[in-house]
Amino acid sequence: MATAVLARENDENRVLTQAISKIAGCWKLSNEQLGAMLGLSAASVSRLRSGSFELDRSNKAFELGQYLVRLFRSLDALMGSDDDAAMSWLRTANLDLEGRPIDLIRSVKGLGEVTNYVDDYRARV
Repeated sequence: MATAVLARENDENRVLTQAISKIAGCWKLSNEQLGAMLGLSAASVSRLRSGSFELDRSNKAFELGQYLVRLFRSLDALMGSDDDAAMSWLRTANLDLEGRPIDLIRSVKGLGEVTNYVDDYRARV
């Protein structure tokens, strides 16, 4: 039974790591930008992108990665899967959020606020 749990956790680590890597590619995030969002060094993010490092369920970076995936999915739904529109929204100053979302999501607080903002906006649509 312990082996099955460990295998499931390893799968979750791998899947989230791959999703984060794809999001970084879609949003054209640098290793430094992604690292700031996840609380990782640029070197760790480089290894993540190359496949030699995985997020671990027991670390804060995993939880932050889950929020990043949630933001990506919500923004993708709002923008009709238009990556250019999503990137434009992320890089444009938002009066409600009082800043550019791409800058705000570099902190834990900002990531939560931007994610909640997009989720709230989706609920109204």
